[in-house]
This record gives sequence, structure tokens and C-alpha cells, in this order.
Amino acid sequence: MKGRKLKKNILELLNSDDLQESLDEICQLPARQAVNPLFSFFYSTNELIRWRAITAMGAVVSGLADQDMESARVVMRRLIWNLNDESGGIGWGSPEAMGEIMARHFRLAEEYAFLLESYVNEQGNYIEHPILQRGVLWGLGRLAHSRPGLVNHAPPFLLPFMRSQDAIHRGLAVWTAGVLDRELTKPLLQYLSNDNAIIKIFIDMQFLEVTVGQLAREAISKL
Repeated sequence: MKGRKLKKNILELLNSDDLQESLDEICQLPARQAVNPLFSFFYSTNELIRWRAITAMGAVVSGLADQDMESARVVMRRLIWNLNDESGGIGWGSPEAMGEIMARHFRLAEEYAFLLESYVNEQGNYIEHPILQRGVLWGLGRLAHSRPGLVNHAPPFLLPFMRSQDAIHRGLAVWTAGVLDRELTKPLLQYLSNDNAIIKIFIDMQFLEVTVGQLAREAISKL
């Protein structure tokens, strides 16, 4: 299937009512051919298409890694490059896709989890763009919910985001902190349990509208 036709086909699948069935169909396509159209949809102005493309990238690359680990690493390196200042771009969708891929594939997570964690570490590869930070926090949270042991150094790096003026920063940091060691984050989780700011978050392949306080109370309930 040629590029333009493939891209149209994938877009139709991402628009489908049955996302899981669509993911299964996308994963039947040649993985290395499917990657480029999925990258392009990271920049979609349709929020649902963008998030479904991120989910599909996770499914495709984790499947690719089972067959050809080096080809999967090439995709991971491309995502990392997109977040590099030298790339000349902003890297929309890249940290989310990294988190989604690693949540689905343990070996890739073993190799790259430290890097995603470093994007919230001011002494590491800290990403300063406030909107891109949301993507990093979501990717870190997605990975933490699946493989918390691989990002167990993250809690101290989450504290500044839990104090952020940006409600999405606060909510995503709380969502992530809730599945990690909460010794450091517990006081802020308790404080934020009364935070009534509403955020929209993509969880389990669907959008949810929740308050930061709801997320904080859920995290506290796991103590």
C-alpha cells in the first residue's frame, strides 16, 4: 500500500468507533510503513485522532520490538531526537508515545525508562516547554502505572509540577505520584485533595474529565 493510501486507511481506522479493533488492524500493517503516518497524526488538530495515534504507535512499536528489536530502537531514537533542541521541532506527541510504547514493552522500557524520567529532572535532560511538559508527565504516568519499578526515582521530580499554576501539570503529576513511593509526595497529595480544578486526561483509550482533587484522593487511598 502506497504512502498516501496507507495514511488515509490509518486515519479511517483511527476514526473508527471500535478503537481496539482498529488497533488490531493497524498492527497487521507492515510496522515500519505504519510508523510515518502515525507520526504525522501526532500533529493533528483533532485531539481524539492525536491520542489514538499515540496509542496506535505504542501498539505498533511494541509489536515491532517482538520481531525486530533494532527497528523498534530506531523509532525510539526518532522520538528522542524530536525532543532534542537540535531537531528544530517541538516534538509534540513524542514523550506520550515513548510512555505508551514502554508501558506495552518491557525490554524497551528497561532500556529507555531512565530517559523519560530525566525529562522532569532539572539536573537531567529537563524539558522546559510548559505544554510539552504535559506530554512528558503523561508519558511518565502511563509508564509508571504499568511498570512503576522502572521510574522509582521520579517522585522528587514531580513535586514542582504538583505545585504548578497549570492544573494539567498538577493533575498529571498527582496521577503519576499515586502509583509510586508516596513518602515525599504525601503532604502535597493531601493538600491537593481539595483542588477543584477540572482537567481532561486520556486514560484507558478514552478521555476522562476529573478534578485534580479526585486524582489526589485516589492516590491517597492507595497509601
